[in-house]
Amino acid sequence: QLQLVESGGGLVQPGGSLRLSCAASGFTLDYYAIGWFRQAPGKEREGVSCISSSGDSTYYADSVKGRFTISRDNAKNTVYLQMNNLTPGDTAVYYCAAKISDYGGCTEGEHDYWGQGTQVTVSS
Repeated sequence: QLQLVESGGGLVQPGGSLRLSCAASGFTLDYYAIGWFRQAPGKEREGVSCISSSGDSTYYADSVKGRFTISRDNAKNTVYLQMNNLTPGDTAVYYCAAKISDYGGCTEGEHDYWGQGTQVTVSS
């Protein structure tokens, strides 16, 4: 069974950091592009960052550029999202998702497999 599991969320103060992990089971991530998405209360889910299967190509939403870094360790079958200088506006449930093709963009509809999400709360 193909499964993605996110971890690393929690409560952090403004200006703090968190590192989210997305671990795959039941399949190897080597051939999948991976995206991180988030959904805040009352808002639509939005693409935060995506990375190609090789890791050579990345995308960041304007709202997180310079603060978030996506990376992958195919040997560990895991993708990471390092989040620095967090603000209350980053509060959301964060999801990772996988798609088989490196083509296209960092959009929700293109991704086939989804994790259950991990809550990130930025508050003092």
